[in-house]
Amino acid sequence: MVRILLADDHDVVRRGLREQLSQQNGWEICGEASNGHEAVKMALKLSPDVAVIDLSMPELNGLEATRQIKRELPRTEVLIFTMHETEQLIREVLSAGARGYVLKSDAGRHLTSAVEALSHRKPFFTAKVSEALLDAFLKSSAKPDEGSVFRTLTDREREIVQLLAEGKSNKEIALALSISVKTVETHRATVMRKLDINSIVELVHYAIRNQLVEA
Repeated sequence: MVRILLADDHDVVRRGLREQLSQQNGWEICGEASNGHEAVKMALKLSPDVAVIDLSMPELNGLEATRQIKRELPRTEVLIFTMHETEQLIREVLSAGARGYVLKSDAGRHLTSAVEALSHRKPFFTAKVSEALLDAFLKSSAKPDEGSVFRTLTDREREIVQLLAEGKSNKEIALALSISVKTVETHRATVMRKLDINSIVELVHYAIRNQLVEA
């Protein structure tokens, strides 16, 4: 039995994924999540074989959810399911530990094959994504980019970047993460310094450029 966790903030998308994947013999949808925090919590509880995770989710994006899931559950394979295919984003997904990447526009042709490959612990990337990976490799240089700077942030700092970019106040973030307002303020100052950002407007633009939140 292949146990699959679905994580997407749109009910209609999850329903479509459930209908497509549950038709396969020996496959079971063991859980569904509508945001990144919920996806991590359910993964830790259910230990799925494969987690199909949307990249752009509220509260905690799919990239950060993947990092947390892979750190605690290294044998759970993660398939990123997204509309985006930038070279930098694909590098970030691989760095986070996901070994599958399928564009939503290709779901009808490739989703089942991707889950099948991951269930046998084999990576799966569509032709478009493979081409982007090759291009990124050929054009890579030693010059640091935004992505490399972002990777220097801690898990908590990355969570706070997303919540700030989503328009949450310090008090709302403190409540969501069960920490003090003072701790949020400290993390916020550290993030601004590390990213060389001086305002929330700049932070929102940064988050949109890196697909941490949707425009």
